[in-house]
Amino acid sequence: MNLLEQFKEFIQQQNLFQKRDKLILAVSGGVDSVVLCELCSQAGYDFIIAHCNFHLRGKESERDQEFVMSLGEKYEVEVLVKEFDTEKYAQENRKGIQEAARDLRYGWFSEIVSRQTSHVKLQNESSFHASPFTFHVLTAHHADDNIETLVMNFFRGTGLQGLAGIPVAQQYIRRPLLSFWKEDLVRFANENNLGFVEDSSNQSTKYTRNLFRNEIIPLISKAYPQVKTNLLDNMGRFNEIQKLYRISIDGIKKKLCKVKNNEVHVPIRQLMSYHNKALIFEIISDYGFTEKQIDEVIKLGEAESGKFIQSPTTAHRIIKFRNWFIVSKGQSTDGETVVIEEGVKNVQCSMFNLQLSTLQTSNFKPQTSNLVACIDANEISYPLILRRWKQGDYFYPLGMKKKKKVARFFIDQRLSKTEREKTWIIEMNKKIVWVVGLRIDDRFKIAEKTKSILKISLETA
Repeated sequence: MNLLEQFKEFIQQQNLFQKRDKLILAVSGGVDSVVLCELCSQAGYDFIIAHCNFHLRGKESERDQEFVMSLGEKYEVEVLVKEFDTEKYAQENRKGIQEAARDLRYGWFSEIVSRQTSHVKLQNESSFHASPFTFHVLTAHHADDNIETLVMNFFRGTGLQGLAGIPVAQQYIRRPLLSFWKEDLVRFANENNLGFVEDSSNQSTKYTRNLFRNEIIPLISKAYPQVKTNLLDNMGRFNEIQKLYRISIDGIKKKLCKVKNNEVHVPIRQLMSYHNKALIFEIISDYGFTEKQIDEVIKLGEAESGKFIQSPTTAHRIIKFRNWFIVSKGQSTDGETVVIEEGVKNVQCSMFNLQLSTLQTSNFKPQTSNLVACIDANEISYPLILRRWKQGDYFYPLGMKKKKKVARFFIDQRLSKTEREKTWIIEMNKKIVWVVGLRIDDRFKIAEKTKSILKISLETA
């Protein structure tokens, strides 16, 4: 079977795309992407070309762009070109050149797919027909790229997913050359008299991938001649293990993670009973937390209620609330748990706003409104938690020395079911400070010794 037939068979086996789909080929001008163009042309696929000019190699970058434009003329297809100031982006975002180029490349690909899809949807809305095809971006990653990625991930430090190599399909990305070796692609290019450009930076060992490609893997091959084939086989095994791993992890996550409004509630004791850091990572990584924060999560489980850790990449927080971890999106107004940190002046939730201010007793005027809570600031330690009331909550209503369940307090106040459902509380380390809009806790009232007052004003929407 020749390379073209193998190419078509691989696409069919992996169900990468259909003949009717629209393909966007990521083409650098090197032999890999040139062969991808030729194979797609010979197979009769409908495609356009997308080229990134990263302006990293001076005249070479301009040469590559001109060559890719000529491929558009050869295949009579549209060529999209995007020019980047990669060095500036890398410096501003504190990233290496290769990582910066990858971010820019895939960011642009996403824009193309979104733009093309939106354009087709508009056309179909006007004609009342559903789109019969899908847009996919094809990259020319091959088997050698795959094993290089595996080895790099292994030495850099990775989980099971990193050992599974480059995915053949990922969202809108498709990689139909992953089963072919570089030498297969070069042979095909020679047999079909395909011209291509050489990237001089491929020989430079200042880039990590080139170091593994040109020196480390060839050196290992001297001791283990079948190393590349063995690594490719290993990736297949790791992929199969990954599937079983995902089934197990997804089952446990479904059991542990309870979604309430826009929050995720995880029981700490049950999570920790697994004694498994991989499970913790699988839960927190969905919200932008890193592997380095696993130990922080474990320590948080022993911390006081109200403590939290922040995701370095998103607005999410993991809040310790009694026996639960609550994953909340920052100061979300539609969640059930809001952290009030020291110095915060305004707090929003889904039903009202709170204004916080600190007063000295000399400036204090007694308040009689239920919409204002005046409490002894010296009795407060941050953070505070603003949340909906729960069955089992109790407090010491102002003027009383005995505790009372909040539910019983509601009955005494003759609150309707609807009014109870709308009630929130402010809590400090498992102690209720204020049943919002109704009564403060007697333990936090202003006394003769009070020097500073925390005033919390309720503003209803």
